[in-house]
Amino acid sequence: MSTHPQLQRRLGTFDAASIGLGSMLGAGVFAVFAPAAALAGNLLVVSVVFAGAVAYCNAVASAALAAKFPTSGGTYVYGREQLGEWPGFLAGWGFVTGKTASCAAMALTFGSYVAGPFAVPVAVAAVVALTAVNLLGITRTALLTRILLCVVLATLVFVAVAAVAGPHPSADAGPAAAGGPGGVLPAAGLLFFAFAGYARIATLGEEVKDPARAIPRAILAALASAFIIYLALAVLLLHHLPGGQLAASKTPLLEAVLRSQVAAGAPMVQAGAAAACLGALLALITGVGRTTMAMAREGDLPRPLARIGGKHTVPYIAELVVAAVVILLLLTTDVMTVVGFSSFGVLVYYAVANASAYTLDVHPGYAPKWLNAVGFLACLVLAFTLPPGSVLTMTAVLAAGVAGRWLVLRFRH
Repeated sequence: MSTHPQLQRRLGTFDAASIGLGSMLGAGVFAVFAPAAALAGNLLVVSVVFAGAVAYCNAVASAALAAKFPTSGGTYVYGREQLGEWPGFLAGWGFVTGKTASCAAMALTFGSYVAGPFAVPVAVAAVVALTAVNLLGITRTALLTRILLCVVLATLVFVAVAAVAGPHPSADAGPAAAGGPGGVLPAAGLLFFAFAGYARIATLGEEVKDPARAIPRAILAALASAFIIYLALAVLLLHHLPGGQLAASKTPLLEAVLRSQVAAGAPMVQAGAAAACLGALLALITGVGRTTMAMAREGDLPRPLARIGGKHTVPYIAELVVAAVVILLLLTTDVMTVVGFSSFGVLVYYAVANASAYTLDVHPGYAPKWLNAVGFLACLVLAFTLPPGSVLTMTAVLAAGVAGRWLVLRFRH
């Protein structure tokens, strides 16, 4: 790795934690509760706890690995270093493909909230604008993420106040919840999509000051904050939108405000949702670009993608290519169905992270070896209990990547 131009260490612990929390409080917080409630019903809180527990296993594994390998690429690098080239490639390919689709989904969610029938062109404009911000350097990315995060947190506090203020319909009002115990694990798998933002902190390891100390702190702080927020929202939404109302809603947080005594504040929720999507999209484009750069450094993707340049030392070619692919998806595909697809890819990514952490010679106190084993098994369980369409689609994409790499290696030899 040392033979390649290196990114500059400009992020502190607070900056890194802000980027991670901004990713976790993205479009998912405004949309993921409804499909999860449709699967788990009134046991939604159990799914949140299970998803948070799996996320904790993955977070501490990522923190231990990022402290040892403070470079861009996240689990792609950890898998290569600890397990070999193929596990590393599988993690990197799953992350890049799944999260690129997630970028498109979040951009379209933003467009839908602010422009309605003109969602696609507005989404494309958002991708172009945020890519331009990333090209100005990582410190600009961190600053804008903090601003957007403040807007989102204020919005979520307002939603919580609205839910507490009521009125609260009786438990038998509206249709009954269709989900139940059998849907707890699939719902947890979908909710994991919203928790997975701390991966962005690890993928930025090459740009964090004092990474051995700052990265574990940033990851754990971001995850703890997100877990408290998601758990509180799940409890409040179940109390405020009983039965099947929550499961049937496409915009549950907005509906919670519209059904409250402060319905006039609905535009604030729409603005908060837009800010959340932009914050998550900004962090996602950054993380996918860095992982793409790391894979190109090792020859697993075209090597020009590893180039770093410009006044602000950013992987500009990787950033531009990721943006181009996201725009292509926006123009040609309905990407709002990729949450399960992305969750499967990210769970495979973290299965490799836990396996990599398991093989470390020295385990920090916050990431014991047995916890890495639990995290590995839990990732596989959640991945293969997702909706079958998501599992089959992502399995095909992963297989295509593996086959492509095998052919390239044969050609080189």
